[in-house]
Amino acid sequence: MEKSNWNGSGLVCPRPVFIRAKSRGEFGRTGVYVLSGPGTDGNLPLIYVGEGDPSRPRLEQHYGKKDFWTTLFLFTSKDSYLNKAHIQYLEARLIALAMEAKRCELDNGNQPALPSMSEADAAEAEGFLNEMLVCFPALGLSVFEKPPAEQPGRRALFLKGKGVEAKGYESSEGFVVLSNSRAVKEAVPSTQRYVLEMRATLVKSGVLRDEGVAYRFTQDYEFDSPSTSAAVVLARSVNGRLEWKDSSGRALRDLEESGEE
Repeated sequence: MEKSNWNGSGLVCPRPVFIRAKSRGEFGRTGVYVLSGPGTDGNLPLIYVGEGDPSRPRLEQHYGKKDFWTTLFLFTSKDSYLNKAHIQYLEARLIALAMEAKRCELDNGNQPALPSMSEADAAEAEGFLNEMLVCFPALGLSVFEKPPAEQPGRRALFLKGKGVEAKGYESSEGFVVLSNSRAVKEAVPSTQRYVLEMRATLVKSGVLRDEGVAYRFTQDYEFDSPSTSAAVVLARSVNGRLEWKDSSGRALRDLEESGEE
């Protein structure tokens, strides 16, 4: 992937074609990369963020030693613009963003510190990062950004049940439950396994905080659909398009059918 007016270049490489693809020129450049694959619980992806100068030797090591990844995302510059400090900065910032968003599991053992660099170089690296963050969702990886608390033109929706209330909105990628929403603590026996695993993952990561009688969302969190978000909140399998309602009590499905979503 290349963008006009940007000196960066992005490449997506499925694991099965890595051996053939690694001879490409991008792998011989200084770059930052993300390895992505299924997570340990099947709900969130597992990623590893790294850097290489050049990238090929590090990625060859990961190909032999890291079995989890199925897809590689590599970013380099088309004109050898990136140096070692730049990619160390990008690596550290991506890891920090992933830890904050909590939309994946991280295979990195620690969070590296930002390298010592001039203010101008840091600004250039931050600009390169912003372009990468635009590219990642288009390439199929949405783990680095937290959803905005408000989206202009998006109707606020509410969900109530078993003494809890949640607030959110339908987003372009699914459904966002807003911070301070509350979720039912005890799941019913018929709750689907993926919902139970998702709730356990969110508790472990700190997105859901145990407050005794219920859980509370500590941050805005984006789910893949209204039904998944509603199931996590109510701790049972539900149709989110019927459960999420506006302030007048109209269900999301009815709003969509009337063109008011």
